[in-house]
Amino acid sequence: MAMSVGGDGSEEKPLSDINTTPLVDVMLVLLIIFLIAVPVVVQSVELQLPKVEFEPTTTKPENVSLSVRGSGNSCEVYWNLTPVSSGELRERAVKKLEDEVARQGGPNAPGVELPEVHIRGDVNTPYRCIGGTIYTMQSAGFAKVGFISEPEPGGTPRL
Repeated sequence: MAMSVGGDGSEEKPLSDINTTPLVDVMLVLLIIFLIAVPVVVQSVELQLPKVEFEPTTTKPENVSLSVRGSGNSCEVYWNLTPVSSGELRERAVKKLEDEVARQGGPNAPGVELPEVHIRGDVNTPYRCIGGTIYTMQSAGFAKVGFISEPEPGGTPRL
């Protein structure tokens, strides 16, 4: 540490220079603390999130189209344009799946393609309405459940 003791001794003036050495020391210590502490505080699971692109859907006549909307405590599910209750939805789904498997030659026939479920959900629909619809369709035997959405304006399709 350096010290200034006045110039030629003729006049005593107050020193106007600020000693920055303690400030630099404190900043270096804080920098080291932050470099050590930040990786400990920021914890995350390594994930590779999917890139969002829209795929044009291929609609087949055997696919099931459902529309779901709801507000408050009520959920409305439409099979095509017909409103159905939860029990009716399950019955129709089981019947549709059985009919489609029978049409293709039975459950042991080679190359049996099961129909898909396409769900269109209103943006303000509570999750329990859409989740309940997914659960009902999967418990009826449908393996493929997809969501129909509106693409971003100017988005490019993935072909």
